Amino acid sequence: MIEVKNNRTPLIQKLATFLATGLYVGYSPYAPGTAGSLLGIIIFYFLPSTNPLLYGIILFFSCVAAIWIVSVAKASFSTKDPSPIVCDEVVGYMVSVFLIPFSIFNAIILFLLFRFFDIVKPFPIRAIDKKIENSFGIVLDDIAAGIYANALFHLLRKFAVL
Repeated sequence: MIEVKNNRTPLIQKLATFLATGLYVGYSPYAPGTAGSLLGIIIFYFLPSTNPLLYGIILFFSCVAAIWIVSVAKASFSTKDPSPIVCDEVVGYMVSVFLIPFSIFNAIILFLLFRFFDIVKPFPIRAIDKKIENSFGIVLDDIAAGIYANALFHLLRKFAVL
């Protein structure tokens, strides 16, 4: 997996920490993961959801970047999955809104679904969270939560619940 030794310059370390903490929203004293997901709503508003190819490319590179950023930023923290690191929540939320047009309703429903799956961690999300103890695992469990939220949203829309 992608792991980096902490041989980065202080500027790279600070930049990675800034991005990993979601522009410092991860330092919120209350529910930093939720704050990171709220940042995802802002990104959702500005991303070109009408162009699935462009969104898919941005999403792919965001996921890869998040893994690298978490790997570098983790050196600034002392725990396995530091709560101030929220770029994984941002990327997970971006996955949850893939192929869904922006509307306030969609953004809120997907926010709630994503947070539910991220907190409850149904199979295999909990297994990913427990067994993959590197930056890839930190990001992958949120990607999985985003996939669950996206799939459930599409099912609810198909059966006219939403």
